[in-house]
Amino acid sequence: MVIKRLICSLISVAFFGTGMLMPVQAAMVGTQAYLQTSDRQANIAIVDAALLRSDVQQQLADLGVDVENARQRVAGLPDRDLARLAEEIESMPAGGTSLLAVVGIVFIVLLILEVTGVIDIFKGR
Repeated sequence: MVIKRLICSLISVAFFGTGMLMPVQAAMVGTQAYLQTSDRQANIAIVDAALLRSDVQQQLADLGVDVENARQRVAGLPDRDLARLAEEIESMPAGGTSLLAVVGIVFIVLLILEVTGVIDIFKGR
């Protein structure tokens, strides 16, 4: 008898609980939004590939910038700045002279974001 009561109680709670579910709204993802997302991911991949090079990591370490922190900051860049940075990296020659330019561009972007108050990377320790 106790088991029947327990089962009836559980079924009642489950039945009344389903009535409290909220309706879900779904919408189509526009082509423009999808392309912006895929472009952003491609640009982050380009910049990450440049930041993961050992020579770039060495230059960043010499400047006192943590590579992981730089990668997080790159992921937080606005789409326009990220696209510009990725474009600059792709347009550079494949030789070793572009290393300093990559580090310089990353440093300038971080500096601009610091001055505008978007990030606080150069805070006192």
